[in-house]
Parts: sequence; C-alpha cells; structure tokens
Amino acid sequence: MKRNIGNISILVLVLLNIVVWLVFPPVNDGRENFVRQYAGEIIGANNIILMACSLFLSTRPKWAEKYFGGLDKMYLTHRYTGTAAFVLIFVHVLTVPITTTGWTLGNYLAVIAFAGIVSIVLVTLAPRIPFLNRITGGDYDDWKKLKRFIGIFFILAFIHSLTVPHPLHALIAITWVQVFFIIGALSYFYTELFGGFFKKTLPYTVESVRYPNNSSTEIILRAKKQPIQKQRAGQFLFVRFPGDKTLNESHPFTISSAPREDVLRVTVKACGDFTRHLFGNLQAGMDAVVEGAYGMFDYKTGGQKQIWVAGGIGVTPFLSFIRDMDGNLAQDVDFYYTVRHREEAIFVDEIEAAAKKNPRLKAYIRFSSTDGSLTVDEIVKNAGGNISGHHVYMCGPLPMVQSFEKKFLEVGVAAGNIHYEEFNFR
Repeated sequence: MKRNIGNISILVLVLLNIVVWLVFPPVNDGRENFVRQYAGEIIGANNIILMACSLFLSTRPKWAEKYFGGLDKMYLTHRYTGTAAFVLIFVHVLTVPITTTGWTLGNYLAVIAFAGIVSIVLVTLAPRIPFLNRITGGDYDDWKKLKRFIGIFFILAFIHSLTVPHPLHALIAITWVQVFFIIGALSYFYTELFGGFFKKTLPYTVESVRYPNNSSTEIILRAKKQPIQKQRAGQFLFVRFPGDKTLNESHPFTISSAPREDVLRVTVKACGDFTRHLFGNLQAGMDAVVEGAYGMFDYKTGGQKQIWVAGGIGVTPFLSFIRDMDGNLAQDVDFYYTVRHREEAIFVDEIEAAAKKNPRLKAYIRFSSTDGSLTVDEIVKNAGGNISGHHVYMCGPLPMVQSFEKKFLEVGVAAGNIHYEEFNFR
C-alpha cells in the first residue's frame, strides 16, 4: 500500500483543487459564457497542478521512492501526470471562450506554451505509440535535451493565466494554484540549474572496459574516495563521464555487480547515440560521476516461489541478484533468460554456474531464433502447472514485459506479485 501513496496523493490534490474552486468560486460578473470561463479555469488550474507534480518528480527525490515503488515507477507517474496535463490542455482550449480579436500578451503566451508542451509530451509518449516512435526516432538523448524546455513552457502557461484579458476574480482559488506554480518552477530550476550543487554524486574511475559480445559494454567502476552507500542487488544508478563531451550526460544504468563487491559494474547495450558512442570510445582511466543507487526491484522482498524473466540486456538486475547469492538462495527460483540469437547472450556461463551452486535456482537460457519464443504456458508447465502463488520479476523490452504481464494475470498470478523494472523509463 505504501508504494501507492504517491499516486493517490496526486489524485487527491487534483480533486482538492476542484473542491477549492467550488467552495471559493469566482464572482459572477454577468459576463457572457461565465460558466465556460469558470470551467476552463478549473481545468487550467489542474493543468498547473499536474505539471508541477511532474516537474517535482523530475528532481528524483530519493526519500519519495518508497511511496511510488521505486524511481522507475516514479518516472512512470511523471509520464502519466504529463500525459494527463497534455489531454487537459486540449479540454481547456475547447472549454474557454476564445475570440480572434483584441488579443493581448496572455493570448500569445498561451499559443507558445500550448505548442511547446504538446510537442515535448508527444516526444515523451513516442516510445509507447509506434507511429510516433517512427516519426521522432525515440532517441533518449534527443528527448532529454528537448525536455529541458518543459519548465519554460510551464512558466509561460502560468503567466498566460495571469495576463489573459478579463480574468475571473477568484483570489483564494488562484492563490492556491500559485502555490503549485512555485513548487513546479522551483523544481524546474533545481533540476536544470542548481541540482548539481545539492545532489549526492560521487567520483569514480573507469577501472576497465570489457565487451561481453559485439554490442555490449561492461564497465567496471572504482570509487576514488567514498563508494555509494546502502546499495541493494537489482538497483540502478545514474552515471556520466566528464572526460568525453558526448558521454558527459547523466544516464541511468542497472548495476550488475553484487553490493558486497568493491567495484561497481554496469553492462550496457549499444542501442542509442550515447550507448553507441560509449561502446566505441569509453576507455579505462576515464573519470566517472555516479549518483545513486535507486530502485526497489528486490527479489528478497518476494515470496518463497519465484519466476524471473529477463529479455536481452534486461538480464542486468538478475546478474546482480545472482552475484549476490553466494550459494545461499532462500527462495525457489525459475530463471528465464531469452535473447533472439545465441551471440546476443551475455554471462551465460556465469548464470549456469550459479544454478549449479544454488540448488534452488533453475536457469533456462532461450534463443528464440532456434528454440522459438518463450511463452507463459511453458513457464507454468515447468513450474508444475500452477503459479498463482508465485512472485514474478521481469526486466526487458517494454512489449515483452507488457505481453508477459497480461498472460501472468490470466493464469492467476496476483497483480501485486508481479514486479518489473521499467526498462524504458524516462
């Protein structure tokens, strides 16, 4: 229940905003279309609240992780609040009375804010909407650069609300909304301007660079001074490499080493501009700046019977799990690692060795090009025909996770027993 408190709180704020506007309504000055203006301002106020929440979550407050189920889930909420605001923008535009004459600064700011926010949100949604993904390219780096402007359009949208001609007079309700504008604006400035002075980052050195296959890079990082603290197997970090202009941009990667190791290991697939440049240019001896660890993808909090499903580079949190076992696994685990071709698989020998060392771990390595695609029916059969009491942990490409989640629910696995790292979180 605790992991839903964050989402519930945002919903309560939206509902409370409606209550505030109804309890402290604007003065009806007899203008034409008063009701439409009133409804439009309530919708606009909810836009401000949702965007403020989205900007606040962008600051990555570590203390709030437990109220959302991990930072990856917090970023999902960040995306959902942005999507909701995106929809409400259109509702707001269709609701408020608009004239084509007598425009003031507020009207022009509205057009600029509308175009900017809509453009950025569409790019944010692109990975989940195939035709948008083809248009935008779905590149993380381009999206991140574009996202930096969202706060500017948020500020312009609020100034628009104060400078439109003939606004309604609702002092208490408008003051209430101003509180969220301040929260959103401060969050934006913190993220883009001042975050580097307050975030807990630690200096590391790239001790070595290895290549498990022809598209993946294993990076071994050693702390220059103090290592990251309170790390758990399955978490992720943000890392950048200031010695290279392209790599001097913080990116999230799952930690594939065990918490007890004296180094950090991350394994990265070359699938975007940043990761392809990293594959070809990262060298031992370069500086690294690490922030973390984040995430609540932790099999130790699950039940006695578990199923793990890894797709492609989504094997990385499970590598951390396996490297943390040391022959003392306390759960019964069926671990499925699936890739398309044999040469894409990484650390297979290590996974199989861990299965031999841990009798309660069964490892199934799947090459779909020759063995066929992995199915939930096969997983159920191998588990004895009934997995309703199992806990499921998944990490991999979004379509795979969504498809498997749907099937696991159909065969009786409780929604609360399905855990996944948001592989494509932004």
